[in-house]
Amino acid sequence: MPEPIRLVIVDDHAIVRQGLRSILEREPDIEVVGEAASAPEALDLVAATRPHIVLLDLKLSAGSDVAGLTLCGQLTATAPAPGVLVVTTFLDQQLVLEAIQRGARGYVLKDVDAVALAAAIRAVRRGESAFDSHSATMVVRSLAAPPSPAVTGPDLTAREREVLTLLARGLSNEAIGRELYISATTAKFHVGNVMRKLSVTRRAEAVYAGSKLGLI
Repeated sequence: MPEPIRLVIVDDHAIVRQGLRSILEREPDIEVVGEAASAPEALDLVAATRPHIVLLDLKLSAGSDVAGLTLCGQLTATAPAPGVLVVTTFLDQQLVLEAIQRGARGYVLKDVDAVALAAAIRAVRRGESAFDSHSATMVVRSLAAPPSPAVTGPDLTAREREVLTLLARGLSNEAIGRELYISATTAKFHVGNVMRKLSVTRRAEAVYAGSKLGLI
């Protein structure tokens, strides 16, 4: 028989990990070799088990909705790199595109049924892309959109660039404050300035915009 697909599940909720494991272990060609609740755990586990596929949630901490994006980039930069399949509750065009930019091979929502999820895993293992109908529509829409006019990068201060880099790591205001030895209130002020200068209203959008402009 061919080698089973070795898979790691990364999600901060134990009940979600257990549910995914229960579903996937019914598939004769899929072997769940481990679970992780955080980015550090995931990196250690992937290094130890060398899975073919990583099922990755974007929300890996209470303070960030997109910490998984940074982890996605870290995983796909390893050698040999696993195929990353994002399995999340977030449906946002910018997040889908950012996940692709970070190397994700697929993007499906958590309401996907077991048959479709297993099919997506097998597709990624074959080197193909795997998107559910919602995320695929967003990819097509982005490709069909007219090109944006050229823009110059915003005038971020050195401190604001540091804050943007920490936002990309998925840190909360409190965690940013600890990293930069400033108060959470001051960190929140800088985050607000970054979002205003990037003309966005969400932290995830700031990370995406900053990445596109080469600020991260």
